[in-house]
Amino acid sequence: MTVRTGPTWRGDLRALFGRRRILGRMRAVLRSALVTFVVLTLTLWLMPGVASADVLDTLNLVILVAVVGAVLRPLLLVGITALGGWGAMLFGVVAQVAIIVVAFELDPGDHVSGLPSVVVAAILAVVFAAILDWMADSGSDDTFVKEARRLMRGVRRRQSGGLLTFRRPRPGTEPGMLIVQLDGVAEPVLRWAVRAGNLPTIGHWLRSGSHTMRGWHTGVPSTTPASQAGILHGASGRIPAFRWYEKDTGRLMVTNRAKDAAAIEPDLSDGRGLLADGGVSIGNIFSGDAALCLLTMSHAVVPGRSARGWAAFMASPYGFTRALVLGVGEVIAELHQARLQRRRNLVPRVSRSGAYLALRPASMLLRDVNVSLVAEQMARGVPVIYCDLVDYDEVAHHAGPARPESMRQLESLDRMLGVLERLAPEAARHYHLVVLSDHGQSQGATFRQRWGETLDEVVDRFTASDDVAAPTAPAEEEATAEPEFPVPPVAPVLVVSSGNLALIYLTRWRHRLGRAEINKAYPRLISGLAAHPGVGLVVVQDEDGPVALGTAGSHRLRDGFVEGTDPLLPYGPRTAADLLRHQEMAHVGDLVLVSTVDPNTHEVAAFEELVGSHGGLGGWQTEAMLVHPSDWPLASDELDGSDAVHRQLVEWLVMLGLRKQPALEAGEPVLLRDLQRADSVEA
Repeated sequence: MTVRTGPTWRGDLRALFGRRRILGRMRAVLRSALVTFVVLTLTLWLMPGVASADVLDTLNLVILVAVVGAVLRPLLLVGITALGGWGAMLFGVVAQVAIIVVAFELDPGDHVSGLPSVVVAAILAVVFAAILDWMADSGSDDTFVKEARRLMRGVRRRQSGGLLTFRRPRPGTEPGMLIVQLDGVAEPVLRWAVRAGNLPTIGHWLRSGSHTMRGWHTGVPSTTPASQAGILHGASGRIPAFRWYEKDTGRLMVTNRAKDAAAIEPDLSDGRGLLADGGVSIGNIFSGDAALCLLTMSHAVVPGRSARGWAAFMASPYGFTRALVLGVGEVIAELHQARLQRRRNLVPRVSRSGAYLALRPASMLLRDVNVSLVAEQMARGVPVIYCDLVDYDEVAHHAGPARPESMRQLESLDRMLGVLERLAPEAARHYHLVVLSDHGQSQGATFRQRWGETLDEVVDRFTASDDVAAPTAPAEEEATAEPEFPVPPVAPVLVVSSGNLALIYLTRWRHRLGRAEINKAYPRLISGLAAHPGVGLVVVQDEDGPVALGTAGSHRLRDGFVEGTDPLLPYGPRTAADLLRHQEMAHVGDLVLVSTVDPNTHEVAAFEELVGSHGGLGGWQTEAMLVHPSDWPLASDELDGSDAVHRQLVEWLVMLGLRKQPALEAGEPVLLRDLQRADSVEA
């Protein structure tokens, strides 16, 4: 038990009754009262058959709502925290409505009578409140920041055991690392947005010299699961695509499907992932061996009772309820933007209806939840946090990576980085912020739009004696429902696409087939695909190793021998090494296809119905970015592959004292920089 002395209590009282704090509270109370007054006035005016109310009656109702909220909200927060998970999400919405319902029921003027009318009026009031609060903040995140600060201060007080203190905790001094992944943002896109002045947070870092930006090459496949397997575990070589078929088990593996991610991670993990020493994974596919996983696909559980950031977000009127209302606005905006594309005949474009209408507001909601969870973990003082924000990637898939809608999502992510920067003084550590992406995106009309048929229909022509099957949904949307594909018996020919990369499996054979075996089984398949104008590369195992075939030539990947026109030239100088590494992965297809790329516009032809795609080669999809403190040392001038990014991040963790120096293998040379780093950490 802590014994508090008189001077400490006097200090707490000074903190409680400080002039700035009192003025801040008065402003908050006045704003809340004004918003509630306007909301109730609009609600009572819109409700049919409601008794008229004058200004005094409405003011009395405002006071009643404030009193009921002050009494019920702490009790509801306890209930939400106890429920955890999806129950907290549902109860969070109900809680906001319940406060208004109770206030209407206790209203002595009885302006709204009958339970159905009361509930409808309460829902209207909650919606109006969310919209007015957003307008009052001029579309900024000020209220969200205030709520997050309140959460962080509460977490730190609980940890210190000083629940009754009114002093604000001091900023932490021990170092920490916060890594934020901006999913799908190519380095050229980010650099252009900074130069245009559209990203004030990252732009300020770069212009002030506190941070620097560099690109890194993803290789093949250029997908989130492969990059996160590398960044978080140093094991990108275990992921041949976003989805693939395993001949030995007969399973179609989809990495954003929870049970598949859970089955894949043991093959990636050696127990010493990026987040192994007490780190936290938020919103990722794989865990990085984190001590705590929140909204992580391979540990598919929603945050439980211990995650106060989840409960606080759900309980706050500025959290889940606000995000839900604004999410409806996102759907309306999406419908309008899609209509504008059609009216202006913007090409390339794809349909932006169906499941995507739900994905867009869901991404915004997930972003706000993730930031709330990050704020809580910063307050707890965990050594390293890795969080993935997916807003830009989801919109860019359907709108295009450089279209205005996508750039607005990138601007909103920059605002979230600004929010985290504003929350840093409340953290229990001095967090160093690192921002990176997992891949870029390449734009282009789809394969079906250009040539009037899908890839599996083309394959079907060249294997006419056998049935061809392929998943119908784009790879990144497949986890929205339990897929019905493949259903035993598996089709003899299986086409599995991820962006403009496709893996073709001949499922009658349990082993991977070579060129001669495929030609014997399907004489027209390889030559027919190589000659198709929409297929840029067909990669297959041959007697001399893997070979890449094009319309007018071939390139042997091991010795670099080229016959005819080199088909790799349009894809850049790293293509041979990328494809050779890909061919060495387990479960890669009998045939690997990459779509054609336009040498002038660098547009690709995705095998899925996505205007912005990634997974293969061509365009900016392999050009990811890394933004880090400018005075941090670099292990290499070039970062080739996500495994190299993993090694660099581990070195920085060692430098900050957040990770032990990895033990040297027997016979491995000791470098001078290793000794110097070890000395600096001990000092």
